[in-house]
Amino acid sequence: MALDILIVDDEKDICNLVADILEDEGYNCRQAHSGQGAMEEIKKRLPNLILQDIWLGESSFDGLKILELVKADHPGLPMVMMSGHGTIETAVTAIKNGAYDFLEKPFNSDRLIILVARALETTRLRQENATLKQHSSVDEVPLIGTSTAAQAIQDLMKKVAPTNSRVVLQGPQGSGKETIARAIHRHSLRADGPFVVLNCSGLSCDNLDEKLFGIEKEKGFTAGVLEQAHTGTLYLDAVDEMSFKTQGLMVKALHSNEFQRVDGSSPVKVDVRVLSSSTLDLKQLVEYEAFREDLYYRLNVVLLEVAPLKHRKSDIPELVEHFFAQIARLQDVPPRTISPEAMIALKQYHWPGNIRQLRNVMEWVWIMMQDSSKTEVQLSDLPAEVANEAPETVKDGSNILRLVALPLREARETFERDYLLAQVDRFAGNVSKTAEFIGMERSALHRKLKGLEIKKQSL
Repeated sequence: MALDILIVDDEKDICNLVADILEDEGYNCRQAHSGQGAMEEIKKRLPNLILQDIWLGESSFDGLKILELVKADHPGLPMVMMSGHGTIETAVTAIKNGAYDFLEKPFNSDRLIILVARALETTRLRQENATLKQHSSVDEVPLIGTSTAAQAIQDLMKKVAPTNSRVVLQGPQGSGKETIARAIHRHSLRADGPFVVLNCSGLSCDNLDEKLFGIEKEKGFTAGVLEQAHTGTLYLDAVDEMSFKTQGLMVKALHSNEFQRVDGSSPVKVDVRVLSSSTLDLKQLVEYEAFREDLYYRLNVVLLEVAPLKHRKSDIPELVEHFFAQIARLQDVPPRTISPEAMIALKQYHWPGNIRQLRNVMEWVWIMMQDSSKTEVQLSDLPAEVANEAPETVKDGSNILRLVALPLREARETFERDYLLAQVDRFAGNVSKTAEFIGMERSALHRKLKGLEIKKQSL
């Protein structure tokens, strides 16, 4: 989706020239020719970037004053200052006051395009980093797995991502709903736009309204997440906890693609894709009259059910490998491995906290073992709540454990290899005697040993 750029210059020809250049690059451009006009355009909807001439022919309202006013309420909004007769001192002052960069007129169109792209990309990365700090990377769970449940999620996600349809992600806490929402955004036509997250849980009705729609003050305004997500994606986590009053306002906003800020009177038009999530069955909440039916059908164009980890335990080995590789990369040390006994315990555990809990357990294990020279995690290295769920055969250290932890084909090959090695060793490498004892033809035993990659030096 086209990002929104506001061009402010008292010379209309300059505005038109800049707009033509940027629109050819796929941006959407608005224009203002005075300080007051610029503030009015900003109030209509916060742009993604402002190109601001310093000298506007207004002695009391120049570009530096606009920079000051905008940065007071919207410090993260990138502004590139322009001037045809600026000085180094003016450029330094503008950048000190928060401008992203300074562009001297007459400018080269290639420089303009590069500068705009860099400013937008820098802002996008800054916003992503801020979001990741608020939503710790520990909460991020990967889209990994070959289980039927994992594949179903991935297949549906691939289908829905390129569309502009709204999606409800339904599943337990810690199952990876936000990660899936981010992946949908990354693979959508809105990938260059912002991805904005709002957790509706624990917010009062008034606070939630301000977070969603923003608020207008005596001087200036604060943009809500709907406005911040313009041309991108808004992810509403725990949407089931939204008050009925706010639900009604959301229905209107989604119907008309516009809304009013709290204490505001003018409509704000936006183009936003909304993804939402819930740990509860929204359809059932509608039946219980605990969620508005009209909002349910506005949000739920596609329902994506996210399975709990207990329904996709075959993905645990791959998830564990990923988490250990991730932790090792952060600490710049070799990754650890998991013993068969420990893996059986991990697969046996019921994981009420889902993938997020698995990730936390792996981090805990890593911390507890950091002073150890061991590279393989044993059953005794796992937290007691996980280890105690293991079958008695695991706790007893039975030799069969190594096989139980493997798929059937791999377990059969492992058993055959160990069995034949033991028998060949028993008969001091004499293949004929070994074949006679185990009831195989000598040539067949040779083929079996070769197929299991048992080399002559092992005999």
